[in-house]
Amino acid sequence: MTENLIERLSTVLESEKTLEGFVRQLLEMLELVTEMESTYLTRIDADGIQQQILFSRNSKEMQIPEGLTVPWEDTLCKRALDEGRPFNRDVPGTWGDSQAAKQLGITTYISTPVMLGEGDLYGTLCAASSQSHPLSPRAEQVLQLFAELIGQYIHKEQLLQQLQEANAALTAVSFTDELTSLPNRRAVFEQLPKLFSRACADSRYVLVAFADLDGFKQINDRYGHEAGDAFLKSIAQRLRQQATSDEVLGRLGGDEFIMAMAGPEIYDQAIDAAGAFKARLAALLSGEYQLESCFIDYAGASIGVIVANPAIATPDMAVRAADAVMYEDKKRRRASH
Repeated sequence: MTENLIERLSTVLESEKTLEGFVRQLLEMLELVTEMESTYLTRIDADGIQQQILFSRNSKEMQIPEGLTVPWEDTLCKRALDEGRPFNRDVPGTWGDSQAAKQLGITTYISTPVMLGEGDLYGTLCAASSQSHPLSPRAEQVLQLFAELIGQYIHKEQLLQQLQEANAALTAVSFTDELTSLPNRRAVFEQLPKLFSRACADSRYVLVAFADLDGFKQINDRYGHEAGDAFLKSIAQRLRQQATSDEVLGRLGGDEFIMAMAGPEIYDQAIDAAGAFKARLAALLSGEYQLESCFIDYAGASIGVIVANPAIATPDMAVRAADAVMYEDKKRRRASH
């Protein structure tokens, strides 16, 4: 039986990809080794107040229900830990005041703590029976081994989750403009192909707007770089409030910003939409900016808006085209002043 147990345990370690699947396999093997009616894994909450039955296996009349939550102070598990008595084959005679033991009909009980890598108590791995049973040294060893394996499995999962969270945070930072908290150039060129793909699938044009903040150098020279940074943040806030979740918005660097969206299906309508888009952005970015250190009555930005056919144009081509149209707008604005 030992060889069969080792072989099955090796298979479980290789095949099971979830904590539940892993534990349920171990509970079944634990039942065979201990000859107990019920085997189960508990978890103690972070505050050490409640204990919950996470997973259980019940092969006979005794039923240890999954999801059962009881005060940790009243559990057999805590008594076993406090008294250094992991095995008890006369629960009624020893712990006769335990209401949980009475209700569940527990006579023989064994448990061992499940510890995590940092030495923290996660919960307990237990086996129980309504009959009085001896416990062989081999069964005790298997119980302790399984508890160690479960602790290592959980610890590994926690480390993996922490790694994923750290990676997500690192990715978010690498895709975010530090000053304005808008998506940066890298994020924009990550999102644009997805927008173009969706628009192409829907047979819609794409509107791409490129904005360059006229007079930004003069703002920096006159009011200082802190005021310039505050101005950029205010610009970003206005753009963020205007953009929808389906639109691509970002700061390409310096005083350059981009916004893109899916447009109408018909070209003439897309041209009209591009004109309305430019007018909306022009009105949005111009006007009064009350910063902490100064007040700016801003004349506005140079804006280029183009209509791109996603079936033909690439995002890079569209951005370059919008940039070129923006410079034409800048020339006109300079000529008119």
